[in-house]
Amino acid sequence: MPGFKLLRDIRLGIKNLYLHGLRSFLTMLGMVFGVGSVVAMLSVGEGAGREALEQIRMLGSNNIIIEAAKPVEDEATSQVRTFLSVYGLTYEDEFRIAATFSQVDRTVPVKILRQDGRFRDRGQEVRLVGTTPAWFALVKRPLLAGRVLLPDDFDMNAGVAVITEALARQLLPMEAPVGQAIRVGGEYFRVVGVVSNSTSEGGALAAPDRVNDVYIPLSTARERFGDISFRRVSGSSSRERVELHQLLVQVRDINEVEATAKGIEAMLQRFHKKVDYRLRVPLALLRQAEETKRTFSIVLASIAGISLLVGGIGIMNIMLATVTERTREIGIRRAIGAKRRQIISQFLIETMVLSTAGGGLGIACGLLIPWFITRLTGLVTVVTPFSLILSLLISLAVGLVFGLYPAVRAARLDPIVALRHE
Repeated sequence: MPGFKLLRDIRLGIKNLYLHGLRSFLTMLGMVFGVGSVVAMLSVGEGAGREALEQIRMLGSNNIIIEAAKPVEDEATSQVRTFLSVYGLTYEDEFRIAATFSQVDRTVPVKILRQDGRFRDRGQEVRLVGTTPAWFALVKRPLLAGRVLLPDDFDMNAGVAVITEALARQLLPMEAPVGQAIRVGGEYFRVVGVVSNSTSEGGALAAPDRVNDVYIPLSTARERFGDISFRRVSGSSSRERVELHQLLVQVRDINEVEATAKGIEAMLQRFHKKVDYRLRVPLALLRQAEETKRTFSIVLASIAGISLLVGGIGIMNIMLATVTERTREIGIRRAIGAKRRQIISQFLIETMVLSTAGGGLGIACGLLIPWFITRLTGLVTVVTPFSLILSLLISLAVGLVFGLYPAVRAARLDPIVALRHE
């Protein structure tokens, strides 16, 4: 029966490899390291890619983030003398965008001020964010205590604030935050809620919020702080007039996000004499990151595949040596009626046993290496079933390809010449 013959050949192959156990094990190590490195590198690439994609998704695939950016010429002038620098987004910009683009679901204006926050004898620099209640619908963070800003707070210019969890731990570590009055830049605000904070620090993937935010109604920020701020840096001072530092735009249909972003940019170019703004489109960043992730995974897998190539060369080398050692055995088998395909089958089975065992041990190493990487460096690693299956299939393919030549060479030996071999 074919199944019985195959099982017999596998047992014979394992027995032949066991006769040279150390040599077989050393040959198998090439496959172990090759498969292990493929799994480990793919897991590192997958982890890094998923972390970047998750950060982008947190920005909102339907959102467009517009930020005020001080022009380069204003930066140079501010180092020389005191003057009033006017730049950034305006309240008119928000009105035009909301009125012009029907696909825009909502806009969220944001005014940001750096101020000193204090509660009793504790102080901390905070980022005062004047915004509308819609902020909490676009920048979704869990509400930990109290409530968020309400439309009534905006209408009445209420002196209320929502703070982040990290800021609550710094300023009010021993107090229940809700109901307490904190001083921010000389003004007092009553804390009405605490939200979870972002871990974003900056860059293209930075979320709109930060760890030390204090959220107040935009109407209150305009009434108490105005639009002009004074700044002193390295002996020079400047005054800046910025109406809005950020504008969050939510588009109703994700398929219209990029087209809407281009339209908004064209509108801003028309009404702004200087490029004092920049647009970030999370959806475009998401697509770019996905493409980068695929490229990164292919590059890492290709580099790791070199180890598998080395392992395959090792298997070919050891099987060629085995053919030379067993020349007389091959001659005897051929003399008593063994066919060439049986000789090829026997040597291929031995090769596949080596590569399969090496692949299995390599997968075990590939599962351990990412775990050690995460524990030692803190990097996020993700081992996917696809990487395990791919590595095993590659190891089997390498064993088949590199074992075929020695098997064919063994089958082509002349039985008479093989019997004379010493």
